[in-house]
Amino acid sequence: MDQTPSYRGSGNRSEIVLDTAPADPAAPPEGEGAARGPRRGWPAALCGLAVAVAVAAWFGTPARDMASFGAYLALAVALPGTLVVRALYRGRRTAAEEVALGLAAGYALEVLAYLPARAFGAPRLVLAWPVATYLAFLLVPGLRRFWRSGARVRAPRWASWTLAASFAGLVVWSGVPFFRNNALSWPAMGAGDYDESFHLALVAELRHHMPPRLPMVPGEPLLYHWFTYAHVAASSWVTGVEPAVLVLRLTVLPMLAAFLVLIAMTARRVAGSWRITAPVLAGTVFVGTPNLYLSSTMVFGWGGVQATAWRSPTQTFGALLFAALAVLVLDALNRRAVRWAGPQSPPIPGPAGPQASPIRGPAGHWALTALLVVAVMGAKAVYLPLLLAGLVAVIAIEAALRRRPLWPGLLAAAMTLACLAYAQLVLFGNARQGILLAPLFAMRQRWQELGGQSGAGPLWPLGAGALLALCLAFAWCGVAGLLADRRLFARRPVVFLLAMAAAGHAATLLFYQPGYSQFFFLFAVYPYLVIVTVYGARVLLRRARVPIRATAGAVAVAVLAVCLVAVAWHVTVPLPPGRPAVTVFLPYLTVLAGLALAAVALAATLGRRRAAALLAAAATGVGLLACGYGLLLWLPAKVAAKGLGKVGHAVTAESDAVPEGALAAARWLRDHSAPGDLVATNSHCHWGRRDPCDAGQFWAAALTERRVLVEGWRYTTPVNDRWRPGQDYRYLPFWDPGLLRRNDAAINTADAAALGALRDRHHVRWLLVDRRLTGPGSPLDALVAPRFRSGEYAVYRLPDRA
Repeated sequence: MDQTPSYRGSGNRSEIVLDTAPADPAAPPEGEGAARGPRRGWPAALCGLAVAVAVAAWFGTPARDMASFGAYLALAVALPGTLVVRALYRGRRTAAEEVALGLAAGYALEVLAYLPARAFGAPRLVLAWPVATYLAFLLVPGLRRFWRSGARVRAPRWASWTLAASFAGLVVWSGVPFFRNNALSWPAMGAGDYDESFHLALVAELRHHMPPRLPMVPGEPLLYHWFTYAHVAASSWVTGVEPAVLVLRLTVLPMLAAFLVLIAMTARRVAGSWRITAPVLAGTVFVGTPNLYLSSTMVFGWGGVQATAWRSPTQTFGALLFAALAVLVLDALNRRAVRWAGPQSPPIPGPAGPQASPIRGPAGHWALTALLVVAVMGAKAVYLPLLLAGLVAVIAIEAALRRRPLWPGLLAAAMTLACLAYAQLVLFGNARQGILLAPLFAMRQRWQELGGQSGAGPLWPLGAGALLALCLAFAWCGVAGLLADRRLFARRPVVFLLAMAAAGHAATLLFYQPGYSQFFFLFAVYPYLVIVTVYGARVLLRRARVPIRATAGAVAVAVLAVCLVAVAWHVTVPLPPGRPAVTVFLPYLTVLAGLALAAVALAATLGRRRAAALLAAAATGVGLLACGYGLLLWLPAKVAAKGLGKVGHAVTAESDAVPEGALAAARWLRDHSAPGDLVATNSHCHWGRRDPCDAGQFWAAALTERRVLVEGWRYTTPVNDRWRPGQDYRYLPFWDPGLLRRNDAAINTADAAALGALRDRHHVRWLLVDRRLTGPGSPLDALVAPRFRSGEYAVYRLPDRA
């Protein structure tokens, strides 16, 4: 058994586990009690659910859709997934943790079942996997006992309420602004978040085609992490809920709840205590790079789960699956014995005598691990490289310290490497998607966005890079508590989490992508950095015997001081003309000076150990709560510019540019065409952004659920591969100008030969026309009879060839 140390002068043993988690995963950390009745956690869970339902209903989500989606998720995803988890992964856990793991496994199995079902032309056959699961667990004697959960631990009541409050707060904090800006009615929907039409277009593609390809340009494969859209497509087929309702309201909610539960589960297993649950969850929601300007900027990124939860469903889906995978990997790394999946259950009594369990522990554990690795592979591209970095670090440290191979780590690394190679070479087609190893260019871009100077000398960009590194370092300060004890720092879970965090930060600093996608590496590792830095800060504070109230006071004072510094300097970026470039650095230099003065004062009054502990906790709090006070800093300027009621909404010029009737016309076309019909449109530029043309227009593919000959080409692989530093990728031209000319000539000038070419050469059957672009008196009606009109949009069907 592993030991826990006693701090000098303390009469109590620490809760910090030195080398590994308890050898028996059923052994509960401090504060747990064995229990089979998890009833006291249900009131908290129901309150969290009530908040989510109330928020969704307030913003127009139909009650029938919520009920249908909830029933499908519970009966066809979560429950069968939980049965699989009970059979394969035997460790003790709370009811919430078991359901969260089951939901992750259910998502993975659902997606993998949907792919062949869609390929065979019967998408509702995705229900075969839950039906088969139920039958197996009803008919196989060795599986029947898993209808009842095995040994389970009970969470403290306050921990359950902390989880529920974190989920409810995250839904309100991130969901309400998103829902306000992304309506379910037209034309408000068209003026919503920039990327939502892209997400909806890919959901439509996965609803009707397998293998998928890009639906908004001709013949391009979908070299993207698209498993999220397969889940939404499967949900839509089974429930009948519109994809827009799923993407804009419902799909993300259960993912967020399960994600928070699994992060808390990982934190408890790493630290051996429930007591870090609250700071870890708060940090997971609000962690970010401290932005001490009175304006928002993407130079430092913008938070983690609260910023990406709705705008990037692929990141959220990947985060949930990876959180479940991290639990399994950490358990495997922690085991010295072969019982990695938990204690073996006793033989099952039966009419013919005792029957052995049909699923053995290690085999079941690795089967579930392999399932999640495959699911993560297609859910989000950033996670497997980070997982591999963490595993390689653990394997290397183990070899250096103990002179022996870590076989579970090697097996997990082999799985990861195989899936990573398959993803890069097959799923993503070895495309670089615009990502460049260009740290110097990245620093120049950051400086241009901060200082507003494109021709600055080499020192200013280096300063911008150093400033970003400083901002990232705040959240690392708690790790100092682990550096004080080499045994703690060398623990496998600590090495694993720190290596992943370091890899995510390195990728953010060294790589550049024109759409800031390099920050997704940072967002992916934030929760795991939060776990290890809170763990380290707690070690430091306990050793210095700092009371909880003093710690909370230090964090509050630090956050307040940082806000006062930002308000006092009143810096907005990019800097307006006339302000010296050094102004960018002044708020941060002031904070560093304040920390130095506080260190001297605290060391003189409290002693060096307590001063170091309080300063580390304060700096960590500044990093872990950055997205909370950062929003409060730049919100007043937004309110002054737009008014409180319009904060978060699209600018008026773009809202006014959304055409009336587009949704009705697109839905009519969807209802009167076949999924294989090809559509041509004359709308290629995002509404309100025609001069120059921002080719981020995907609403035709999204709303018609049909492939479009040429719509928008932003985000496509050819554009990403053609992008070079110094170019604005939003305005890059289409790579086949001849096709674009023929397409627009056929519609905008009603060229009969071009119309014939669309039909005969490109097999176009339908035209979805924005009549604002054809001009008054367009002769198109004389050549092709309109089939439907609504507002400024019209639908035409090209006649069959004689």
